[in-house]
Amino acid sequence: MLKNYLKIIFIIFVVVAYNFSFAQEVHNDYQGTYVGKVTKVVSQEEREIGWNDTKGLYQVLEIKLLSGPQKDQTITFESDFPEISKGDKVFLNYLINVGGVERYAITNINRTNQIYFFIALFVAVIILFGGKQGFRSLLALVGSFLAIFYILIPAILAGWHPLLICVFVSSCILFAAIFFTHGFNRESLVAYSGTMLAVFITSILAIIAVKVTKLSGFSEDASVYLNFNTGGNLDFSGLLLGAIIIGVLGVLDDIAVTQSAVVTELFDSNKNITRLEVYKRAMRVGKEHVGALVNTLVLAYTGTALPLLLLFKIYNYDFNTVINMEIFATEIIRTIVGSIGLVLTVPIVTLLAVIYLKDYKPKHGHSHGHSHGHSH
Repeated sequence: MLKNYLKIIFIIFVVVAYNFSFAQEVHNDYQGTYVGKVTKVVSQEEREIGWNDTKGLYQVLEIKLLSGPQKDQTITFESDFPEISKGDKVFLNYLINVGGVERYAITNINRTNQIYFFIALFVAVIILFGGKQGFRSLLALVGSFLAIFYILIPAILAGWHPLLICVFVSSCILFAAIFFTHGFNRESLVAYSGTMLAVFITSILAIIAVKVTKLSGFSEDASVYLNFNTGGNLDFSGLLLGAIIIGVLGVLDDIAVTQSAVVTELFDSNKNITRLEVYKRAMRVGKEHVGALVNTLVLAYTGTALPLLLLFKIYNYDFNTVINMEIFATEIIRTIVGSIGLVLTVPIVTLLAVIYLKDYKPKHGHSHGHSHGHSH
């Protein structure tokens, strides 16, 4: 009898000790994220990490901390982060488990300088080739980001309906993009008015499409995490609708400004040309432009989903199975609704331009890049 009790006590001791050690291992108190520089790759080797003989690279790294409470200290630890080289700067999470053991884990490579370099290159190219108009377009772009980060995102988190706030912010972004880039003139007014009509129609179509396809808005992991962190208070189908509108803004702006410019140039080149003839010619240009932009939209979305497409190909999923998965169904609806909005923008803006730009005299000095033969 005593022996049985001793066995039971021993088992309980082992279980408690195991759970305590496991808790120490999995419970880590996050202290912060800091920057370090790799001073030495001590060793590296490939190990099997999966059931199908997949191998991963494990490296023992020597890293000098550049920030945080242990700044200027050098630490050495093993990492399974994708290959790191000597001289790389990395972001590290600093963790302390319940036993007081400190641990660092690499979360990302520090790409700050490289990113800023390409931003500077982008700005330089835009200003070099676009001049004053290019500079104005950059200001409009900055305004767009400010509107998204300081109006759109806070409003959605505060409980506003995502679609309504996205349409409002879209109108602000379009106003800045069109008027500040191409000037405050009748051409810009026509482009803006036509684009807003297209946004309104696209919004209605998006509501119908998301409703009938029963898209939840949870096609990405980020949506799931966001739902947990907001207590389930956000309308994710509404968020998807807003994302569709924001995503199509750039191409709607492009096609609208182009059509206004084409109509202006046709009227300017021949004083005796009729409105009907201008409409027909401008529509021919618009159809060519739409064809190229729709192709751009489809290829852009396909490019972002390429790894998933390859994965599904490996698993031999049939076509109907793939397109019914929410992650693909979402992109299909997004592309189709955006493309329809794009197509509808052409006749709407062209019609408005033909009506209101008949006797318009463009000020070529600050006209946009789609027009030709600009001179003082």
